[in-house]
Amino acid sequence: MTNYGATTTTDEILQGQILTGRHFMVTGASSGLGEETSRALSSVGATITMVSRNKEKLEAARERIKETIPSADLHIGIVDLSDLASIRAYASDFLATQKQIDVLINNAGIMACPFSKTKDGFEMQFGTNHVGHFLLTNLLMPAILDGDKPRIINLSSAGHTHSDVDLEDPNFDTSEYNAWESYGRSKSANIHFTQELVRRYGNKLQSFAVHPGVILTELGRHLTPELMHEMTERVKARSTSSEKAKETGGLPFKSMEAGAATQVWAAITHDLHDQNGAYLGDCQIGIEGGNPSENGYLPYIYDKETARNLWTLSEELVQQKFPDK
Repeated sequence: MTNYGATTTTDEILQGQILTGRHFMVTGASSGLGEETSRALSSVGATITMVSRNKEKLEAARERIKETIPSADLHIGIVDLSDLASIRAYASDFLATQKQIDVLINNAGIMACPFSKTKDGFEMQFGTNHVGHFLLTNLLMPAILDGDKPRIINLSSAGHTHSDVDLEDPNFDTSEYNAWESYGRSKSANIHFTQELVRRYGNKLQSFAVHPGVILTELGRHLTPELMHEMTERVKARSTSSEKAKETGGLPFKSMEAGAATQVWAAITHDLHDQNGAYLGDCQIGIEGGNPSENGYLPYIYDKETARNLWTLSEELVQQKFPDK
């Protein structure tokens, strides 16, 4: 479909693009993929709202971008995605002062952390990676629907192969906690959320779920040697299309610029006009049963009933229904 691949960088994706006048919101923008996404998009004229929970780190990231792109139009927003009250307060303030979001990139996330719960009682990975973004997107929908050809990009992962969502016990209240199973549930939830967004709003917006690849970022701060070994074995067991990936544990590392490329591509390309809701990896459309470290996915991520039921559960958890279409 494209000549892009695993090593394609953000700057290559954006070559020749002019995004002046378009507004992108990027969560988790204080470092890693979120910072690189903000840098790349601002380099071609886009206005960026960089969102994170840590004001000091967010301001430092903005200054790093400004050092290389003095003209970058960067704004910051402070929100803790593990705290529903923080999300509500931020969304209320944003809607009072801003009119539209052309592209929302739900990039923030945590991975394989020890068991804990959010302030609102959700298991931390499910609560941050899915529930927090679900509510943020929900509350910002008026601004998104006012956007120009709006898109919502949800950062998922090959980690969805660790587990589908568990709608009966989403917070591990009755089952033993496993860090990778929890991560898998939250990453599958990101894809189901994408699917249901398209089913409900597909005539007004586009949405894509993205696997960025394996990149050395703060996302891995909780990884112990034992967790790394477990992850490697899990990925190896599912790496069906690449013998090299099997030999290396299915973990080919990418640069930051290559890691952010797929979400940048999803945010700006015209190549996906007939692929609304697609799962993407390595700047390509996903392949069912393919190597998950590249762009392969397991078929349960496209189960329509699961997507509908997760949406219903999520609205109940946050006590906030999405606005009418």
